[in-house]
Amino acid sequence: MSDRAGVRVEVWPVTADAVGLWLISGADAWRSGPITQDSDPHTTVETLLADHSASAGVTLLHSTSWRAEDGDVILTYVAVVGCSDLAREQWPDAAPINPALPDAVGKPIPVEATEAPIPRYIDVLMHGLRHLRFLLHTDSAARSALCDRWKAHLQAFVPALAGMYDHERGQAPITLPDTSLLS
Repeated sequence: MSDRAGVRVEVWPVTADAVGLWLISGADAWRSGPITQDSDPHTTVETLLADHSASAGVTLLHSTSWRAEDGDVILTYVAVVGCSDLAREQWPDAAPINPALPDAVGKPIPVEATEAPIPRYIDVLMHGLRHLRFLLHTDSAARSALCDRWKAHLQAFVPALAGMYDHERGQAPITLPDTSLLS
């Protein structure tokens, strides 16, 4: 008999400056070990941010997805770390996030309709940013937490609701209509 699956979290800490969006952790998310029974996912994310001196300035902390990985369930969070004049002044290892990156790396790994998706880390990050864009139009608390720079930069991240895994037809994902008048 095997042990139960554990729960871990990952947080993608992102900031916005005059140039664009930046992953302040560099090339990857920050990930926790298994969450203990005396804690919870949200507290674990807050601890990860504090451990990396990134908790100050967080204006939005949102879980965007989950997946199974290495026998555990990974809960994915995006941490919006305010706005700054130039992100690299405060975060020298920050990596720019280009909305054209999904086109450059290609579609996710194909799976059958009844199989679990196998997202790459870039897919997880892009999904999280598209999710934030969606929240601009559906969640007043999230919309209020995002400065104008965020709102402008997120316009390039069109929510992809379907078609991301469509390899056969090569069709573009179904997207939401532009609702920029709501912001």
